[in-house]
Amino acid sequence: PLPGQLVHIDLSRNNLEAVPDWVCDAKKLELLDVSHNLITELPMRLLCSLSLQKLLVGHNYLHSLPNQLEHIPLEVFDVQHNQLHELPDCLFLKALNLRCLNVSANNLESLPIGSDTEESLSILQELYLTGNKLTDKCVSMLTGHPRLRVLHLAYNQLQSFPASKLSKFELLEELNLSGNKLKAVPTTITNCKRLHTLIVHSNSIAVFPEILHLPEIKLVDLSCNELTEIMLPETFPASLQELDLAGNPNLVLDHKTLEMFSHITTLKIDQKPPAPCNDSVGNPTIWNHGYSEMAGDRNKLCLSVLALDSFGDNPEALYGIFDGDKNMEIPRLLQCTVGDVLAEELQQSCISTVYMTHTFLVSHRKLGMVGQKLGSSTVLCHIRRDPIDHSNYFTLTVANVGNSQVVLCRDGQPLSLSKLFSLEQCTEELARVKQQKAIITEDNKVNGVTSCTRLLGCTYLFPWVLPRPHVRTISLTAQDEYLILGNKALWENLSYAEAIEAVRTVPDPLAAAKKLCTLAQANGCHDNIGAVVVYLSIGDDSCTCEIQGVPLTSPTVFAPINMPVKDGAHVSGTPSSSSGIASEFNSEMSASEVSSEVGSTASDELPATSLEAATILRAERRCSLHPSSSASVFQRQLSSATFSSNHSDNGLDSDDDQPVEGVFSNGSKLEVEVDIHCVHFQVPGNTNISQVHDGGLFVSMSGDDSALSYLKVQKQNGVNSQPFLTISKEGGDLKKSLSATNLQGKKFPNGSVVPLEKSHNIIEVATEAPKKKYGYFAAPAQVDPEDQLVVPPHLEEEVKEQMKQHQDPISEAASERDPRFTQQEVYDTAL
Repeated sequence: PLPGQLVHIDLSRNNLEAVPDWVCDAKKLELLDVSHNLITELPMRLLCSLSLQKLLVGHNYLHSLPNQLEHIPLEVFDVQHNQLHELPDCLFLKALNLRCLNVSANNLESLPIGSDTEESLSILQELYLTGNKLTDKCVSMLTGHPRLRVLHLAYNQLQSFPASKLSKFELLEELNLSGNKLKAVPTTITNCKRLHTLIVHSNSIAVFPEILHLPEIKLVDLSCNELTEIMLPETFPASLQELDLAGNPNLVLDHKTLEMFSHITTLKIDQKPPAPCNDSVGNPTIWNHGYSEMAGDRNKLCLSVLALDSFGDNPEALYGIFDGDKNMEIPRLLQCTVGDVLAEELQQSCISTVYMTHTFLVSHRKLGMVGQKLGSSTVLCHIRRDPIDHSNYFTLTVANVGNSQVVLCRDGQPLSLSKLFSLEQCTEELARVKQQKAIITEDNKVNGVTSCTRLLGCTYLFPWVLPRPHVRTISLTAQDEYLILGNKALWENLSYAEAIEAVRTVPDPLAAAKKLCTLAQANGCHDNIGAVVVYLSIGDDSCTCEIQGVPLTSPTVFAPINMPVKDGAHVSGTPSSSSGIASEFNSEMSASEVSSEVGSTASDELPATSLEAATILRAERRCSLHPSSSASVFQRQLSSATFSSNHSDNGLDSDDDQPVEGVFSNGSKLEVEVDIHCVHFQVPGNTNISQVHDGGLFVSMSGDDSALSYLKVQKQNGVNSQPFLTISKEGGDLKKSLSATNLQGKKFPNGSVVPLEKSHNIIEVATEAPKKKYGYFAAPAQVDPEDQLVVPPHLEEEVKEQMKQHQDPISEAASERDPRFTQQEVYDTAL
């Protein structure tokens, strides 16, 4: 028997290749949904059904529509995302009841005539033509629909919109011409007195349109254009609530203009860019983002976006979307607090599941009274270096609750990184909620409130609705192109594959995010839409690493190089620096800059031969994409080191001596710049390794049997929490000299790394000396009157006795302990 009483039939998301015949015989059918199937043609009698008012045939494989049509009673006809090249010539002449037509995402190159008489009978109010191949010639066909309220012509091939045609749309309320090649908006737009929304982003518009004269204008989106200036009217429309001027690099707004815009609720302009997310040698930006928010038909925007390309001191990024559904309070609170909470949790733990889970739970608690009855879906993406395995590029940690999701484009394919927490999509959550005796209404909502089983907020729905997130961490590779974060409305109207394909051809992330929201609206979305697009450049094309002049092509551990410490003694190491200069004495800074930075001095100059033996060879250049292995890694910033030598020749003796690079001396003072980054020491097989507790690193190598050489590296600021090693070699004992005692037991403010000398069996660090009034300069050695100790004759014997008493306890203490294994103090100073 025929289903004679059926009014609404939903056959969507099946594998139907044709509309069933019995559907056409349903006499009382008013709505038919056969979208997301495999249908290739529509029967003519279905379109002519007298009772059918709404037909949804989107996302199928229609190549054409029936031409021989009679009366079409349809009011809503949706054929988006098909393969139509043209519409029936008589469509608008026969479908006199048609109010809404959506033919977006097809291959249309022309449009049928709207009316065959001077006075049009068309009552078409909404026309969506986004994503076709329409040109300027098609605009004239639209004049046959004078009652149009909504017109979407985004992402076509329009180069202009004839002014005479635009003036005929007097009832137009919403106009979207984004993604075309327009250079101007016609001045006749002032005839559209009811226009409240104008969206023309991603064009080439250079002149600000005359839309500020419109009495009902509310939203104007002119982002991603070529605007240079704005001509302001004498009277400003009080109705304007949102003005988007971002993505216009040549636009300059003076103080007067900004004052006139001060009453606008949302004003988006280009801000001064923050510190770029690149490494210290100026590599290309590793990631950059763009985001878009659209309120749709709703009066308020109930979602917020968090986008930080530079989060923290290291190359880190944080992105998030907070969707409050029907409330704006929770998203805005989370936008302001989540970043600080995450920064605090990172100080407590570096395990992704731990710090991300704690971030969500703490943020949930901080909502307080506001979060009792209100909630928000949340998705966060945190990009940073892998704290354990530094050979990886970066890690991406994604955490989410609710129905906001994130997709990664990897090698051209979408990779979903989030989990959808809803009763309809997650059977595990449905079973959990049922087990806890929750009330599930007919529309699949917990207690009739929300379909989400995990949210931040809504504490009164505990234990059915929880704040604990789903957390996933992956390593980013060169095949990862971009991230897309979106709220529920975005993903309900765009599939993962559609979003990935739409973004692929757009070079600007801001324009890409705008495009996603525009496509979602073209697909019929009237709700709040939010999208964040993050372009990733984690590839070898942005690497500047060099090993002996050859660029590095893959993230690998450095090949060991010889690091001379003493004649005849070598240790394999892997120096690395993000600045490109690792473990070598250099002279990038002037002497005055060095003196102003440190302020400590050293007596005597280090002999050039000794410096040459102690200098570590220049290592390969390393960028942030190819860090060294994490074992025994030592990272520090550039600083200046000062030290003394009791047996030096006390300065430059003649004009023939060439100054040593990186050494600044005034004859009695010596200062050396030291830059040690990411030094990876490979221990020789015959060395003895033991743990020390002072945070320092000792490298002991004997070039002969008579003496030992030590390299001391102090730990600074707790940057590296990994244990350091003491490397010692069996040989002669260190002499209990006064200099050894000073190094082991005395606290010095510079904490420098000191090169070795042939005449010394230990590194000596000078105590801090007073600053010079006029800075450092190169001059022959001479006696400095300020360095002389003047003692009156009648006090000489008393002073000598006191100095002798002071030195005896130090010598005794030095003889009772081995300086190599003595507990060292940790100095909070730069190297």
